Amino acid sequence: MTEDEILSEFRASDALLQGHFLLSSGRHSGHYLQCARVLMNAERAGRLAFALGQKIPRDIRNQIDVVVSPAMGGIIIGQEMGRALGKDAMFLERPEGTFELRRGFRLEPGAKVLMVEDVVTTGLSSREAIEAVKREGGEVIAEVALVDRSNGSADPGVPFFPLIHINFPTYAEDEVPEALAAIDITKPGSRKA
Repeated sequence: MTEDEILSEFRASDALLQGHFLLSSGRHSGHYLQCARVLMNAERAGRLAFALGQKIPRDIRNQIDVVVSPAMGGIIIGQEMGRALGKDAMFLERPEGTFELRRGFRLEPGAKVLMVEDVVTTGLSSREAIEAVKREGGEVIAEVALVDRSNGSADPGVPFFPLIHINFPTYAEDEVPEALAAIDITKPGSRKA
């Protein structure tokens, strides 16, 4: 898929929101990509996952044993990546604030894992999820995401292959422009703290 085709999928599903958003990373933005909207259509989700799978170099793709994604945002695209790659897909949860496998999910010792995210802004959630996979006995060999909104600065610590790069400015709490600060804050992400 071309960048225009990918953006057209987001536009068609009203997944690009404008306002004042407090992102899961703790940063503020005037734009938010609601990937759940773009993924709510199974055919669209499948197309995006297939395109995302094509971004992974063949040598890495051939090593993948299992797909893991962090809840909540990564669950749907993680499942679709599992389907696209012909691999099982599972997800991490934060019942006590730290990612862990639950629901009977487990990794075989040394399992080669593809981490799948919906949106990466700072890479913090990715690094936390990768650390959780390590604690669970697996090894994350690469990460993919539908959207890299970090302007190329996110470093999950493994090879990273986003479907698209989008550069919406984000701001620390003390850097929020006056016009943005005047808009009521919406917190659309899945992280509580």
